[in-house]
Amino acid sequence: MTTIVMERIGRLFISLQQIKQFPRLLSSEASPSMPGTLRDTEVPHFFRERYVRAGYRPLHQCWRYYFLSAFRRHNETVNIWTHLLAFLTLLAKMSHVAQTVDLARDRHAWPLLILLLSALNYTAWSVAAHLLGGKSELCHYAFFFLDYVGVAQYQYGSAAVHYYYAAEESFHRRVGAMFMPVAALLSWLSCLGCCYGKYRNHTLPPWVRKVGQVAPSTIAYVWDISPVAHRLLLGKADTDPAFAYHLSHIAFFLGCAIFFAFPVLERWWPGGCDFLGQGHQLFHILLSCCTMCQIHASQLDYSRRRQVYAPQHGVDRAALFLCLYGLTLLVCLLIAAFMLRKAKRLLDRQAKSK
Repeated sequence: MTTIVMERIGRLFISLQQIKQFPRLLSSEASPSMPGTLRDTEVPHFFRERYVRAGYRPLHQCWRYYFLSAFRRHNETVNIWTHLLAFLTLLAKMSHVAQTVDLARDRHAWPLLILLLSALNYTAWSVAAHLLGGKSELCHYAFFFLDYVGVAQYQYGSAAVHYYYAAEESFHRRVGAMFMPVAALLSWLSCLGCCYGKYRNHTLPPWVRKVGQVAPSTIAYVWDISPVAHRLLLGKADTDPAFAYHLSHIAFFLGCAIFFAFPVLERWWPGGCDFLGQGHQLFHILLSCCTMCQIHASQLDYSRRRQVYAPQHGVDRAALFLCLYGLTLLVCLLIAAFMLRKAKRLLDRQAKSK
């Protein structure tokens, strides 16, 4: 018995030693074959983030390096993992929803399916951008343009569930059939504004680029959330189980907007947030919380408000929403491809001028 106890204590001690070494394993120095990170003065100006002084990965390494860098300590590690964990959580949520909702055959469930797919897309493409966008300037453009496509099509997915499930009859009478086409158009403009802001990264001041990215997205959000805002203003919290989740979704989004637009913590502590504490990291976390609240609220509306939305839409409207989602995704991808072509020409001109 004493021997067994000593063996178990020994195994526990070894396990604790391995756990203590885990932070060291995240650093590049733990693997001699992996290049170390660089300071901001050692990378091109295009890759520098305001107030982030160190933790930049070297450019033009092999693809394997950037994939493995997900398990190394650098200034994008937390950005990668926040949305990677969100993606896995959303997969689990979609599996849970599918147990009670017939996402394939119930056409009234298709707007909820659009939201789930669009949320999975934006988190996956965000992970790709932060993981692989540091390989070169062209890769940075390509993956972050794809990231902006993800954001734009998620905006459309949000509009679809809000208009289909959350809107009151009076809102339908006022807005009519124009709501979703306008939502699609605003998603395209949002994608274009974000891509153009990134494309002009070399020549425009940071605040101008940020306005170019934030303004179209803000207009799109105001339009997309309007059915929910109208419903919340009617003040039916006591009889509405989704009320708190809709309110939380809006609150989380407002927090997202603040941390996306302003580098709050790193501005006051330059160099202190190189690994943890960047505004974009907090933006990722709040956006993930926002999405989860939104999905739960939409699921509640789907199951409890069928007597409200079913007569207003019918089954054909859901099919139209699904087709318009496909068109929105296609147009956004074409916008990203067009802007990537312009970016490649810009990089070619800069290379020839050197």
